[in-house]
Amino acid sequence: MKPDIGGIGMTSQRTRERLVQRLIDQGVSNISVLNAIRTTPRHLFLDEAMSHRAYEDTALPIGFNQTLSQPYIVARMTELLLRDGRPEKVLEIGSGSGYQTSVLAQLVDQVYAVERIKPLLDKSRKILRQLKYRNVMFQHGDGSLERHSYAPFNAILCAAAPVSIPEVFLQQLMPDGRLILPVGKDSQVLKMITRKDDEFVSETFETVRFVPLCEGTVR
Repeated sequence: MKPDIGGIGMTSQRTRERLVQRLIDQGVSNISVLNAIRTTPRHLFLDEAMSHRAYEDTALPIGFNQTLSQPYIVARMTELLLRDGRPEKVLEIGSGSGYQTSVLAQLVDQVYAVERIKPLLDKSRKILRQLKYRNVMFQHGDGSLERHSYAPFNAILCAAAPVSIPEVFLQQLMPDGRLILPVGKDSQVLKMITRKDDEFVSETFETVRFVPLCEGTVR
């Protein structure tokens, strides 16, 4: 069945425009990122009972104790990822619903999405196929422990919070590559780590709240 990309009522284009304006008011300024948020049908990544809330600027439940990330955070992390230019190869760890994956697919050459919970992976893969994105490769696995077979990457985005930055993430960065992720347990901050030769330069941004980065896989 063809997906309802346009939406009606609380999922209409007018509602999306209000969301985009809210992101602008919060400081998101990258036009490409704002356009990707505008054109991404966020309601498709939620159960129908929650779809009327799709264009609220808030995180929403998707099952398995996971959430669909707040649009501001998706926009903010994507804006940081693009800050120094368009990366060719991006690894997304914790792709969840596929919403962030969909935004990335519009802005980079190739996305390698890893998700540990297989039902979420299967659902997101189906949605992105319906949306006709051809530059996303999904993998069921534990991205917190495993080096990806397509490493290294120009950028890595992690949508769950480790207590400290896993060494395996840093090892998969190309020179000048960047890692964007939340870090912390009770109190989390958004960080970007950039690889400069054999050194890693860390920048800290705002306080955030993400689900914790967990080990293991779920079938």
